Amino acid sequence: MRDYKQSFPPLGIYAVRCEAAGLLRLGASRNVDGMLNRIRFELSTGLPRDAELRQAWGRHGEAAFRFEVLDRVKERADPDFDYEAELQTLLALWQSELQAELQTEPPPAPAATGGQP
Repeated sequence: MRDYKQSFPPLGIYAVRCEAAGLLRLGASRNVDGMLNRIRFELSTGLPRDAELRQAWGRHGEAAFRFEVLDRVKERADPDFDYEAELQTLLALWQSELQAELQTEPPPAPAATGGQP
């Protein structure tokens, strides 16, 4: 129990993607694994905080989603190291990198509605 309490927390950057809907959500968390579990649970129970993700989940299903840990913050020997600043820096870097990637990809094709134009 003591080892668990003294272990370094899983700080990191995460992504939730639904490529079928063209959605990407990035975030930083002091417990990245727990945050991804929380988002997955909220979606599966129909109680997500993000309406667009909820709609995509309902339309495309769980199989269309990817939940990823993109980066983790490593423990430092310096007791004054600013982990929160490190998280925010990593988040900004990933946002910049993935935004550039999204801009070079073609947008997803619109889904057929089956109705009259």
